[in-house]
Order: sequence, then C-alpha cells, then structure tokens
Amino acid sequence: MERKLDLSVANYGNTRNEQYALAVLPWGATEPHNLHLPYLTDAILSHDVAVDAAVIARAKFGFNTMVMPAIPLGAQNPGQRDLKFCVHYRHSTQMAVLSDIVSSLSHQGIDKLVIINGHGGNSFKSMIRDLAVDYPSMLIASSEWFKVLPAKEFFDKPGDHADELETSVMMHYHPELVSLAEAGKGDYTGFAAKTLDEGVAWLPRNWSKVSTDTGIGDPSLSTAAKGAAYAHAVAERYADLFAELVSGRIYLSDLEK
Repeated sequence: MERKLDLSVANYGNTRNEQYALAVLPWGATEPHNLHLPYLTDAILSHDVAVDAAVIARAKFGFNTMVMPAIPLGAQNPGQRDLKFCVHYRHSTQMAVLSDIVSSLSHQGIDKLVIINGHGGNSFKSMIRDLAVDYPSMLIASSEWFKVLPAKEFFDKPGDHADELETSVMMHYHPELVSLAEAGKGDYTGFAAKTLDEGVAWLPRNWSKVSTDTGIGDPSLSTAAKGAAYAHAVAERYADLFAELVSGRIYLSDLEK
C-alpha cells in the first residue's frame, strides 16, 4: 500500500490508475540538530509522520492520500547560518517552490493540500493567503506535526530543537541515524530582556547566543518507545484531519447543505 501513497518510492505504474483525494507536503530544513541527529531531521520526520497518516487514512476511511517528497528548504535564525552546511532559504524561495507545487497539483485536479511542517522557523500562512487568490478552488492547510499533541503528555523533558521529542521519534523511525552517545546536553539560554521573554514582541533568537551545541532541550531521556507512541498518536490525528477535509464539511454552514 505504501508505494501508492508515498511519492518518494512510488512509480507511475503504482499511481496512474489510482484516485487521490488529497496531497500532503512534508516540509523541513537543512540545519544541524545538536551533535547526534541528521541535518535533514525536520524533513525526514515530517515525511515519515505523513506517510503513517496516509496509511491510517487509507485503512480507516478508504481514500488515497499522496505524500509528496519532503522539502528541505527552511528559514534560519541569525547565528544558524554561521554553522557549517546550514542553509537559509528565503521566503521568496519557499513561496516559489510552493507555488509551483500548487500549480501542478491544481492542473491535475488535486484541489486539497496539507503542509506538514517540521521546522519551527518556517511559516506558511501568508503564502497560503496569497495562493488562495490565485487558486480559489484549492484548499491548503498548514500544520506543525510536533505541536499536534502536547509534548508533555509523552516526554519527560521536551525542548524545541533536537530535544527528547525529535530524538525519540527519530529513534523510532531511523535508529541507525541517531548517535545519542555523541549528543550535547542541549543547554540553552533565553532573553535577558524581560519584555521579549514575556512575549511583548518577537524577534528571531540568535542561535550563537542561546545554544552551544545547536540543541535546545536535553535529549538524554529519549527512547524509541516514546517516539513510537507520539508519532502514532499524531498520525492518527492527521488521518482524522484528512478525512474531514476530504468530506468537504469544513465550516458549520457546510453542514446545512
């Protein structure tokens, strides 16, 4: 079944006679993740959660979802670009890529797209609003997989970058890519400016001033079992989201039709 739902491994023989109700676009970044996780962690995990969700949706609701190849084009904070092989992609670059994907899908009659984002520095809201002008019949939703369910219900000390959550989920999907023994502590500092710390205003954190190993959060308590529990629960929620979007009953007013 997976070969029909994951474009990374599918071929045209798998897909040409199938109908697809929804496309899913995993989106990540290219950046260091402490000392023990791959640069492409955000892209890998958003893709794998999306595939699990597509498989669940097929089994539970009977429709096909195509998971597109993960996009590793992430926006970076100051200080991150100084790190070897960390790449910052501008908003305009991301918008150009997303626009081409939406144009292709719309041309092929696929009018529903869910972006599953794995990188906290990415934001798609303004892009989606602009695309809604150009493609009014296209439904585009965006979500961050690591925020679908409260991390504190699954992990002991979740942080927000290469932490117990990301490390555990990577240990579940790809244990061969995790070098936990080499991980830094993930110690980090916040803002001294009280107003910024309290959220009066936002500015991007300068990574060189908040983290020494690029991690934010202690990964030492990570386990594959924790990662499996969280990933499965998130995938179940995404499958439900897909079903509701496919049903067309998005607004309360839709129920009256």
